Amino acid sequence: MFSSTITTIIFLLVLFALARSLRIVKQYQKGLVIRLGKYHSTVDAGVVLLMPFIDSLILTDMREHVINVEPQQVITKDNVSVIVDAVIYYKIVDPIKAEFEIENFQFAATTLAQTNLRNLIGDKQLDETLTARDSVNADLRKVLDEATNQWGVKVTKVELQKIDPPQDITEAMSRQMKSERDKRARILEAQGFRE
Repeated sequence: MFSSTITTIIFLLVLFALARSLRIVKQYQKGLVIRLGKYHSTVDAGVVLLMPFIDSLILTDMREHVINVEPQQVITKDNVSVIVDAVIYYKIVDPIKAEFEIENFQFAATTLAQTNLRNLIGDKQLDETLTARDSVNADLRKVLDEATNQWGVKVTKVELQKIDPPQDITEAMSRQMKSERDKRARILEAQGFRE
């Protein structure tokens, strides 16, 4: 009786150890094998056999990710306060660096984007800011990509979602556009009358 209980316990322990040692890495993941607290190897998709109680596995998602940069108030070169937000698309290219070189990549990238948005928009007049979205996107992507390269991450795209000037500036711009349209209409009318 006593020996059968011990045999059952040993069998359950072996079964538990075997269950802990078999892991599945999905197609879009890379697995980092950590042996006794130190990086040991990288494994690809499939079934992975680990040494029970000695190895652990960190899974890294290799798909493209999106970070939403919260709206923030930025002052342009001509002292106009605008609300700006952005979206960052990135992909992990080196799972070892991404896991061990930075603690919280999303927080770091968001903070870096906010700081650089302030710098890039602060160097432009309001009119330039509203019309130069593509150049701001490209400049911001370049700055972020250079900074995140050491973290094993590639910034693939940065998009400014909105640039909202204050209400009074928006109304003034609207009046200015209406005046320009009225002026063109009067000129065309005068040319038609003259002909």
